[in-house]
Amino acid sequence: MERQSVSSSQNGQQLHSTKAMTAFSTSPGRPYHIIIFGASGFTGQFVVEEVSRCASEGPNGSLKWAVAGRSKSKLEKVIEQASANLSKPELKTEVDIIVADVSDQESLAAMCKQAVIVLSCVGPYRFFGESVVKSCVENGAHCLDISGEPQFLEGMQLNYHDQAADKGVYIVGSCGFDSIPADMGVIYTRDQFKGTLTAVDSFLTLGSGPEGGCLNDGTWQSAIYGLADKGKLKTLRKKFGHKPLLVVGPKIKRKGLLFYSSEVQQYAIPFMGTDPSVVKRTQRYLHEELNETPVQYGAYAGIGGISNVFKFLIGGFMFCLLALCSCGRKLLIKYPGFFSFGLFSTEGPTKKQIEDASFHFICLGDGYTEGQDPSKGKPNGKIRTEVKGPEIGYVTTPITMVQAAITMLNEPDSLPQTGGVYTPGATFAKTTLIKRLNKHGIEFSVI
Repeated sequence: MERQSVSSSQNGQQLHSTKAMTAFSTSPGRPYHIIIFGASGFTGQFVVEEVSRCASEGPNGSLKWAVAGRSKSKLEKVIEQASANLSKPELKTEVDIIVADVSDQESLAAMCKQAVIVLSCVGPYRFFGESVVKSCVENGAHCLDISGEPQFLEGMQLNYHDQAADKGVYIVGSCGFDSIPADMGVIYTRDQFKGTLTAVDSFLTLGSGPEGGCLNDGTWQSAIYGLADKGKLKTLRKKFGHKPLLVVGPKIKRKGLLFYSSEVQQYAIPFMGTDPSVVKRTQRYLHEELNETPVQYGAYAGIGGISNVFKFLIGGFMFCLLALCSCGRKLLIKYPGFFSFGLFSTEGPTKKQIEDASFHFICLGDGYTEGQDPSKGKPNGKIRTEVKGPEIGYVTTPITMVQAAITMLNEPDSLPQTGGVYTPGATFAKTTLIKRLNKHGIEFSVI
């Protein structure tokens, strides 16, 4: 299958060529639509169950899939657990197991050659993710991950975009809670606005039950190393040679480091995850490749009442101080529960904590209504949308990742014209991903 490409390479040069797109269908030599790599990891186990739930949504009503990792015995236990949790005894015989290790390139290559799409669940990605991307590109498998690490995500774009484009392979990062709700939420807000949307501020709040909330410490480790390598991220970004992104309408006003938000009726801080960087990359792609008006974006997160403010100030100070030295990082990694006030743990959340948890994004958009000139005057239109759903790490993330993969399998003609390393918004802006997510409990709506 071929597509006509008019895309921008990462060094700013224009490419004008016809490039083959790697197939999105199985074949005798590539028997699996999806291989879940890292399936025995904490998040990978939940992805296994979600793939099983959604098998009937694959091409022609079926999905051929397998699990992969370095321990066959652990993978067998994951399949047994999924079989019991979903009351599907057939999983024990129908789901194939592939032994592959990030430190063994031959095993990775053998795995990638069998997959249409590899779901990479092997964080922290700064340590384990690149070898998977490299092998997918070299062996013709598309790849989705759930990384929330800007340095890894942007490094993969810098180093592998052109090669992936040449091979017709799609590498799509941050397909979990980081950052599909935010990235697709901005696109949804833009699409629902009647006119030219120019800016969005989002406010995230998390809900929990009587037992509180908790996440596995993998996300905690990613945040530790992300802060430690902040300088390297700045250096990496300079290598792209990007021009400043076009600003349409008034420049968005950044809020303070800590403020009370009437929108969420609690204290809020700038969101420290990967969402802002992912959204900006998407908006750059939409503007430079599709000539669409870029949307400015500000991301904030509610932290609760005054008691949580003190926890945030104390915990944030300790985190920043310790993350900057190797001995401090060892302490943070060894005692995640202590330093995060119980928000992260090596054991992860209980079943009850997962069942009671939820998230809520509010997106506040400004723009110019139909017939108004965005180059003149102040924005005269507003829009308010929301994205809400279940627990973020082990319910929402598997749903978004699996639905992204199913969307790619079913709607390849709606993807960017060539392969490459993309954000979710760049990849899925023209697809039905949002409709699919709505059907699976992640709701996008105008409020």
